[in-house]
Amino acid sequence: MNSTKRLLLAVIVCVCSIGFTICCVGCNKPAADSQHSSVQRITERGKLLVGTTGDYRPLSYCEADSAYWGFDIEMAQKIAERMGVSVEFVSTSWPTLTADVMAEPPLFDLAIGGITVTDSRKQTMLMSDGYLRNGKTILCRIADTLLFRSLADIDRPEVRVMVNPGGLNERFAHDSLTHATLIVYPRNEEIPSQVAEGNADVMITEITEAPWYVQNDPRLAAPLLSRPFTHGEIGILMRTGQDDLLRLVNTLIADMKADSTLFSLHQRYGLVYGYNE
Repeated sequence: MNSTKRLLLAVIVCVCSIGFTICCVGCNKPAADSQHSSVQRITERGKLLVGTTGDYRPLSYCEADSAYWGFDIEMAQKIAERMGVSVEFVSTSWPTLTADVMAEPPLFDLAIGGITVTDSRKQTMLMSDGYLRNGKTILCRIADTLLFRSLADIDRPEVRVMVNPGGLNERFAHDSLTHATLIVYPRNEEIPSQVAEGNADVMITEITEAPWYVQNDPRLAAPLLSRPFTHGEIGILMRTGQDDLLRLVNTLIADMKADSTLFSLHQRYGLVYGYNE
């Protein structure tokens, strides 16, 4: 082999080696960054983006002036404080919640506001540890309190049951009330008044939501509040690949349980605590 060919071969080998090295570095870099990317990205942005429905008193509610308040709103604010950033709330809905959490590009960093921890959600997304006991119950008119003492009393054709669309309340109603007349109403926060005004007989709701409406509307009652149909917990939902953010959130929840901050927050909103460990 003459000197010209040897030189050309050496150049080719050198270029290939450099290209391979660059490729490896480029391929490995996202993997390394992804381990800490969520919290770092939020910190660098200076703002935590939180998806919430804003229709679930007293956990997450958006007033006419776009101001948010509620138990879960305060939870979101505490997460942002732990990260040293501000918080911005992004509107989502129960029918679109899963799609919004998993959207690309992301619409928000996490979702909060009365979201029940379920195995199906944990199969496709990340869910935090529970921080609020929950379960299905009903609202009805106070005059009808003695009519509804069990699920069987509700599951009759003449009973009009109203639910909000897209969430677990609608699923529960379809699965458990096969004889009742189901009415799907688009605005969750208006359903209690629909019941109180006689446009429906029963609202399927949660033990977290029902007491607020009973306290604020003397026409309503929650006769099965102490005997919910289901038992679960509410948590924080986020897309996969954010394990560092999940760890931060779970650490905060554990700290709030340990120092009684969570207990105080439950008391402020009149919610069942139930964490005595």
